[in-house]
Formats: sequence, C-alpha cells, structure tokens
Amino acid sequence: MESDIVINVSGLTKKFGNFTAVDRISFDVRKGEVFGFLGANGAGKTTAMQMLCGISKPTSGKGTVAGYDILKENEKIKRSIGYMSQRFSLYEDLKVWENIRLFGGIYGLTDKEIKEKTDELLHRLRFESERNTLVKSLPLGWKQKLAFSVAVFHTPQIVFLDEPTGGVDPAMRRQFWEMIYEASDRGITVFVTTHYMDEAEYCHRVSIMVDGRIE
Repeated sequence: MESDIVINVSGLTKKFGNFTAVDRISFDVRKGEVFGFLGANGAGKTTAMQMLCGISKPTSGKGTVAGYDILKENEKIKRSIGYMSQRFSLYEDLKVWENIRLFGGIYGLTDKEIKEKTDELLHRLRFESERNTLVKSLPLGWKQKLAFSVAVFHTPQIVFLDEPTGGVDPAMRRQFWEMIYEASDRGITVFVTTHYMDEAEYCHRVSIMVDGRIE
C-alpha cells in the first residue's frame, strides 16, 4: 500500500561538474523492511544515500523520505532518521557512555530517557564493563555495534547504514545482521549499502547500482 512507502524517489540525479555520480534512479522502500543497495565501490551508493539523508542536494529528480520532500525539507528528514557512516560516526576520544549520551542529546531525548536507555543499551550489548572505555580503544567489531546502536538510539523511522560491515570478519558480520533484524522487528526501516553481494540474501529487497544507475 502507498501508505507503507517510507522512501520514494524518481529520476534522482547528482552531478559534479560534467561527472554524473547518480543517474536518474527511481525506487521505493516500504516500512519495516531491510532494503539493500548493492554495488561495487564507486558505483554511487554513498552519494545516493547522502541525498536521501538530506546531506547532499540532488541536481534533479524528486523524492520523499519519511514523508518529507528531499528538496525542501531536509532538516525534517534529518530529525526522522538514524545514520551510520562508513567511519562509524563515533567520537574516538570520548568514553562509550559519553558517546551514547552525546547522540541522545543530539536526537532530543530527555536526561531521564538518555540514562534509562543508556543502561539498557550497555546491558544489551554486554558493554557494562566497557562503560568508561575510550572508544578508540575498542576492537573494530565493538565500534561497529556501538555505532549502529547509537544510530537507532532514538528509534527513528528509518536508519541508513553506509557499508556497515566493511573491514570486519564473517562472524562479526553475522552478529551485525542479527542487530539489523532486531531493528527491523521493532518497525525501523533499514536502508543498507554494501559491496558484499552475498549480503543480498539478508535483505527483503535489493537494488543494484552500476556506474550511477540502477540495473
């Protein structure tokens, strides 16, 4: 049903001078699904995602994310989503609990909500003993889990994950996908880019990008 569509784009294009990074792509994403955006490095996946997140303005085309126009309402989009970049968006020189509190504040949660959800999150991740550990001291896989957890800390309508499983071993990748499914079960729509073609089987639906176009 149309009311279940949380992302809808038509003819979305992004140019940098004479170079077309994203070329007239069109697709939609339904509420609660895990949608995979597959393609090799340099295919245009990250550029497309940045337009959807309100970070980058399209050259042409139109679309909506969480019911908001990507051309006119990018600030409203930013407040309705979670975002995890390839670099995990964490502050390396802050402690684990400080990162959680910081993102909770950015997302507009109250001090009481932040405290309760922080304790719950640390318990769920089994990070209680790492509460006061500097993020830069954590193993890569732990940073990955923490970055995803703060991206969905405020229970957004949609979470965008940009190459979230890059650089971690297969066992950690499987654990991360379990976290993605848990978010989906809570009603959060997950939009994930990846160049691992085997991860397509983990998604409800996929689009494949090649040289800026959806094949």
